[in-house]
Amino acid sequence: MQATHGKILIVDDDPIQRRLLQEAVHKSGYKSRTAENGVEAISIMMGPDGSDIDLIILDMVMPELDGLGVLAKLRSEKISTPVIVQTAHGGIDVVVNAMNAGAQDFAVKPISPERLNVSIRNLLKTSALEGEITRFRKQASGTLTFDDIITHSPAMERVISLGRRAASSQIPILIEGESGVGKELIASAIQGSGDRKSKPMITVNCGAIPENLVESILFGHEKGAFTGANDKHVGKFQEANGGTLFLDEVGELPQDVQVKLLRAIQENEIDPIGAKRPVKVDFRLISATNRRLIEEVKDGAFREDLYYRLNVFPIWIPPLRDRREDIPALTRHFLARFSAEEGKPQVAGVAADTLDLLQSYHWPGNIRQLENAVFRAVVLCDGAQLTIDDFPQVSAAVEQPHYVRQPRLPEAVAPEPARQNPAPAPVQSHMQAGAALAQPQRQEPDAGGASAFGSRAPFGFMRSLDDEGHVRNLANVEEELIRAAIDHYSGRMTEVAKRLGIGRSTLYRKLKEYGLDESDEGEAA
Repeated sequence: MQATHGKILIVDDDPIQRRLLQEAVHKSGYKSRTAENGVEAISIMMGPDGSDIDLIILDMVMPELDGLGVLAKLRSEKISTPVIVQTAHGGIDVVVNAMNAGAQDFAVKPISPERLNVSIRNLLKTSALEGEITRFRKQASGTLTFDDIITHSPAMERVISLGRRAASSQIPILIEGESGVGKELIASAIQGSGDRKSKPMITVNCGAIPENLVESILFGHEKGAFTGANDKHVGKFQEANGGTLFLDEVGELPQDVQVKLLRAIQENEIDPIGAKRPVKVDFRLISATNRRLIEEVKDGAFREDLYYRLNVFPIWIPPLRDRREDIPALTRHFLARFSAEEGKPQVAGVAADTLDLLQSYHWPGNIRQLENAVFRAVVLCDGAQLTIDDFPQVSAAVEQPHYVRQPRLPEAVAPEPARQNPAPAPVQSHMQAGAALAQPQRQEPDAGGASAFGSRAPFGFMRSLDDEGHVRNLANVEEELIRAAIDHYSGRMTEVAKRLGIGRSTLYRKLKEYGLDESDEGEAA
């Protein structure tokens, strides 16, 4: 199975050289595309397929348009794709001219496959790290755009198309999708692509605010408005004045706060606690949720009138398992960041079979889980590239009995179109997600009483018997279930308690009993 770590454009007028370079590139686990001359290369890079090219191997001596001419044209068009130039003449003047023109590396023909692989790996890592730094800076300054989002997925391209349209207006937006799919990143791109770019974007995680402080944090309070209000506090709505307010996990808001939020949206004014008169605010509202809000409305947990105020322009982000073609690029970017942060510059790539493994996994925690997995792998890695051994948890899950390896979509076949206002699948627990993945057949205990699955249960299942074939005690099962719930609901204790059917005080007592850290979110957080 061919890995898709990146696509490399090979530009050379010699067909034998093109074929040799293609073989070397493919042997290292990369995809390739070829151009017979500089003119064809410029046409590819300036066309719709240009964004798919991660690196260029460029011959210096070609008819019509030589290597220096290609470099000059690329840089004049602000195309920053890294370039390795190669030539049969390795004089110092040629090297200096190529580097001054914008090349990142230089090689003398014939270049060995080993030397080429090291150069490609290092340049892709450097390019990814520069991209990460640029994205961080843009997100911090409110200038992140959709061009900064890493994706090769048709499903995500549709999300980006909707986002661009929404950014050009002030329409309220509701972003839906599972936990960890990148809802805040899309919100930042909408803000950075509209009239309010460079203005403040205030993010509020509604599920992380204690219920008794939600109103004060959102709308503010006057000095002396309640016991402990020793100073005036400006709420998030006023902080976002002139910019964008992003309400993450908006479905977590209490009913009484939902009423005040509805008024703020309708009237563009808020009532700080203890204030004598309303305060006018000018803000762009973007909301996000990993719940099916329409089901919350039916259950009476979310106000119907507020739902329709928020859900004017819905955008649904598909889970990572439905856009596996994004996994190689995302992995490379996370690798670049974490290898720099951890002081391990020697870790510069990902083995081809490792990418196959990552693309086979279901990723119930989506991009956030992939990010955490790469972070852990970088810490574990002792070599020059990440291997399967550096992803033990992913490998163990994929290799479980009855785990169905998800086939990668052929490049010519796009996933089904994302609906503009789909109802996302109900949020599943790890038990349910695993059950859907594993699709086990019914197994009976063997004669010795042990599970037919061996000492470990298949991914997504809880064992009912211990290693000796006896029923596990309730305390152990309860502890495992609480861990799974904290993992699945990203440490949001209100939701964890609700789904377990117990009160928050009971949950905290059990956390203490089992020695669990409240912030223990697990890999899927």
